[in-house]
Amino acid sequence: MKSPHILLITPPLTQLNTPYPATAYLKGFLGGRGYSVTQADLGLELVLKLFSKAGLQRVFAEIEQGAYSLSDNSRRMLRLQKSYLATIEPVIKFLQNKDNTLAPRICHSRFLPEAARFDNVADLESAFGTMGLTDQARHLATLYLEDLGDLIKETVGPQFGFSRYAEKLAMSATSFEPLYEALQAAPNLLDEMLLELLDELVARTEPDVVGFTVPFPGNLYGALRLAGRVKQQRPQVKTLMGGGYPNTELRQIREPRFFDYIDYLTLDDGEGPWLRLLEHLQGQRAQEDLQRTFLRDAQGQVQYLNACRDADIPHPEVGTPDYSDLPLTEYLSVIEVLNPMHRLWSDGRWNKLTVAHGCYWKRCSFCDVTLDYISRYETAPATLLVDRIEQIVRQTGQTGFHFVDEAAPPLALRDLAVELLRRRVNITWWGNIRFEKTFSPDLCRLLAASGCIAVSGGLEVASDRLLTLMEKGVTIAQVARVTDGFTQAGIMVHAYLMYGFPTQTTQETVDSLEVVRQLLAAGIVQSGYWHRFSMTAHSPVGKNPAKYKVAAIGPEPGDFAWNDLWHDDPTGTDHEQFGPGLAKALYNYMHGVALNEPLQFWFDFRVPRPTVPRQLIQQALQTESKPDSAKQNLRLFWLGNAPDLEITEGKKGARATLTFYEQAEDFEVKTSDAIGQWLLELLTKLAHDYETKLLLKEAAASFPVSAAGMSFEAFLTSPVWLLLREKGLLIL
Repeated sequence: MKSPHILLITPPLTQLNTPYPATAYLKGFLGGRGYSVTQADLGLELVLKLFSKAGLQRVFAEIEQGAYSLSDNSRRMLRLQKSYLATIEPVIKFLQNKDNTLAPRICHSRFLPEAARFDNVADLESAFGTMGLTDQARHLATLYLEDLGDLIKETVGPQFGFSRYAEKLAMSATSFEPLYEALQAAPNLLDEMLLELLDELVARTEPDVVGFTVPFPGNLYGALRLAGRVKQQRPQVKTLMGGGYPNTELRQIREPRFFDYIDYLTLDDGEGPWLRLLEHLQGQRAQEDLQRTFLRDAQGQVQYLNACRDADIPHPEVGTPDYSDLPLTEYLSVIEVLNPMHRLWSDGRWNKLTVAHGCYWKRCSFCDVTLDYISRYETAPATLLVDRIEQIVRQTGQTGFHFVDEAAPPLALRDLAVELLRRRVNITWWGNIRFEKTFSPDLCRLLAASGCIAVSGGLEVASDRLLTLMEKGVTIAQVARVTDGFTQAGIMVHAYLMYGFPTQTTQETVDSLEVVRQLLAAGIVQSGYWHRFSMTAHSPVGKNPAKYKVAAIGPEPGDFAWNDLWHDDPTGTDHEQFGPGLAKALYNYMHGVALNEPLQFWFDFRVPRPTVPRQLIQQALQTESKPDSAKQNLRLFWLGNAPDLEITEGKKGARATLTFYEQAEDFEVKTSDAIGQWLLELLTKLAHDYETKLLLKEAAASFPVSAAGMSFEAFLTSPVWLLLREKGLLIL
């Protein structure tokens, strides 16, 4: 085969507001190696085809012709179909930020037809507070789309979901049979639309290789349906698959029928395996020399090939994600939840980028720490990351970035922030972190100055006993102090929460909710989400359940997926019953509602009173931090501009006035002549040369002790120093 033309596809559905980055990363890497690559997001394209006037006409026509048992809600929507057909395209255009003038009509007139999703809208409106008209309209338009999604799910597309398309078919699917039966069935209306999009795409691009990324269970059905169509119409085209779902679920696949659809299934990072595969397809590498690749051999048996001795592609060499081919102006900004932190996942266009590969901590017992995407930790220089950022901004025209690390390293973020400030690259960014003490208040202020608006991190069970058991490496008090530092810097905080961890008691679950209540009441965590603990085959708990006092009771590995394990927790509680109450409480807390209600209010069964102190979080925040004099080996960093100095003579000698002209307001520092001259030199140097790493002890060595009439340690407690610390003099 000559150098193949490659088509990369993201199947339905991941996000509506921004592209999933897997194909952009692979396109950037392969393009840099000379390959011709096209990419497409068929999840977005399916939504745009479906939620158009022509698409809804097909939906309503099929419902009317079919023998569907309709709910009262669906019957109402059918009667309003003329209104839906008249409004769908203006609404989509509005959600694409192409016609914001529609907002007043959505909010203040009966423009949108309303169904069940609008039942609680009167209560929701009060939660907007001072939020703008456009945001309120976007939320109402989101409810309108969700109504239509409910109708489709009830009728012509039972597997439909905006981010969970056919997810149940792939979750914990030790047998391929249910998925195979669904794929053998005649395509439903949504399948037909999806295949129409594929046919147009393949006819336009004429690929030799078609690759599918499957990050989540909900992407698998669409990927296989599409791959089957490719095989049917162009049997000579090779189909490949990789992504988060295969990396965790399909590491032991033995199901031959899967390879009716996919010729090659690769594990872990795709750059290396794909490069070897493409060399093989071009006759430059033997099949036996592939890397982390499953295929079906001539005897019909599934083989795993990993004899390749080439090293993995290092993180600094994976290249810059390439977003060309993707219709960046067509994505939809939706607001599912009003909380300003929570909405970041669905609202706005975010360029996805990774600061580091893997996790630097990689000890949490619930996590897949044995797999490559966690265990292989590699960083890239800050200069290279900012080069990539600038390249992506030039290509996309978008300055929003979501760093999608497992947990971005604090020191790497520090260096990235300094480089962004040094090069005056203005971006807005957020990302995933661990709530570790390295995130000092000063580091939080630096990150905010570089454009950070939000972070998300794992508080998990909010119980010190269980945090120790899961080797999380944090305590509740530490989380409180770190989140306070972020909040004080103007950075929003999202907490990932977990319930049902092995040996967790009813009392600990209630106490965890009380800790979460206190964090949100204190205003130092802005949003969160409860996850039910799931024991996975690749985590320390899954590999050694006896250590955590649980018993693995299945499922036995089958020929297809194997990851989520059933388990029995004889020392724990009935975790299932807590889910609805925990979710309801958190939803209300996020919107400032019912924060002072007893915890029993959220449950329809008896729960014990919390045993944690009512002031636990407040007490944690009152712990005194180290004085500046104890930070001699840390670096000084000045966020402000160089000051102007004026010397005036007075009865007690010369006095210095330093005037600082800053973004929001100007301020003055008055001090002695000697200290004023010293501060001018120090702050001018720091303002003009971010590359100079000036340590606090080095500043101390140049301090004019005799002329100032005080020691450097005394100066570090003076009003002048404290004012400068408040205004942006950081110790990092």
